[in-house]
Amino acid sequence: MAMSAMIKSLEDIMRKDAGLNGDAQYIEQITWLLFLKAFDAKEMEWELRENNRGVIPEGYRWRDWAQDKEGITGDALIEFIDKLFSKFKKLDVSDGDMRKYVVRNVFEDTNNYMKSGIYLRQLINRINEKVDFVDATQKHTFNDLYEGMLKDLQSAGRAGEFYTPRPVTNFIVEKVNPKLGEIVLDPACGTGGFLTSTIAHIGEINSTEELELLQTTINGWEKKPLPYLLAMTNLILHDIEIPKIKHINSLNRPITDYTASERVDVIVANPPFGSAEDASIKKNFPTEFQTSETADLFMALIMHLLKDKGRCGVVLPAGFMFGDGVKATIKEKLLKEYGLHTIIRLPQVFKPYADVYTNLLFFQKGVASRGVWVYRLDLPDGVKNFTKTKPMQDKHFDPVREWWNNKRPIQIDGKDKARFFTVEELDENGLNYNFDKCCPFPYEEEEEVLEPNALIARYQAKRTELNKDIDRILTEITQKLEG
Repeated sequence: MAMSAMIKSLEDIMRKDAGLNGDAQYIEQITWLLFLKAFDAKEMEWELRENNRGVIPEGYRWRDWAQDKEGITGDALIEFIDKLFSKFKKLDVSDGDMRKYVVRNVFEDTNNYMKSGIYLRQLINRINEKVDFVDATQKHTFNDLYEGMLKDLQSAGRAGEFYTPRPVTNFIVEKVNPKLGEIVLDPACGTGGFLTSTIAHIGEINSTEELELLQTTINGWEKKPLPYLLAMTNLILHDIEIPKIKHINSLNRPITDYTASERVDVIVANPPFGSAEDASIKKNFPTEFQTSETADLFMALIMHLLKDKGRCGVVLPAGFMFGDGVKATIKEKLLKEYGLHTIIRLPQVFKPYADVYTNLLFFQKGVASRGVWVYRLDLPDGVKNFTKTKPMQDKHFDPVREWWNNKRPIQIDGKDKARFFTVEELDENGLNYNFDKCCPFPYEEEEEVLEPNALIARYQAKRTELNKDIDRILTEITQKLEG
């Protein structure tokens, strides 16, 4: 069964249950079930090792209550799940076993929304039919499964806000080039995409010592419960037995409290943007960085957390390129103290979740910039937009990969596609550092300006279409109620 068909079959079951309301809840419901199934697969591995027992009490392991398709169901299943949640939220961690912390922390803010034990049993059975995390060929399918959920359950509210397309995470990690033993952090890790890209980039692990080193150097912080749950499951399926992901608000600590020992070698991130923080959060930052814009605060935090010579690749919105105030302060420091060297301007790669242009910035702490290369990554020939059925792929970064290895100015029809800027060229009179001097997208649609009569006619036509849709929906509802 194709991924899309499998997700639709899960959705069809959940839609019948009165407790679920909307796609975001569908995602959470599926994910805590997948977490338990994945964790049980890991426990089976641990149990094969000498003196290494599982941590979930017998009777509450996936194999004990979920694996048998004729197992517990109906009201008894709902009662059991209530007990399971209560037990996991209060799991005794006094022995210091970090795997128990993983389970307890995952369930701390997770919910079972389903009210029907019959439908829940059907959902569990369908997952068992189609997902086998013991099978080595399926262990790393979680990214595909989650991406499929977002694409096929596309009305999931703001579910896309913590999702970064895998080709973007892969490219950033490739160019920042983290190595085994370096401490890597994503302070807004969402589902863990940058972290799993880092694991894949580091490549084959050849010993127990190397595996332990990898597990202790991959770090993520995430504020929201659902992406935290997704990230924990994701890393476990990538053989990180005790994921070092903290369920915290990265901005909710004065940055001056961080000591030198807490700084990291590599940061890869797509910090949230377009949201605002309250005054109490702003006070955690020096006056020069105090702003309500979340992305700017994350940039200040990222810069502070890097070790000397530490490297970073980060996604930032188009507004950062020309913004003043705190944005200008950050850009000045990027040039004078953080060795900003390359900016990749992206098309709207976050569709269908957001119609936003973004940029990839690459820099290294503790060095002055010698100037900045700016490159515009165009959509492939014949593609007007990325969509949920035709999303961005790794190969779409191949043109910039080829250019990166031989950076050079490029012009198309007399307009810049790639260009080098000196620091002086980016400084506008010492007041504002403008990174928006180059390489605008030629296919940005200009707003159509209509005469008043034409504008009124268009509005009336759209209103007529909307009324027809409303009439059709009301008729369908009436027919279902009468039926």
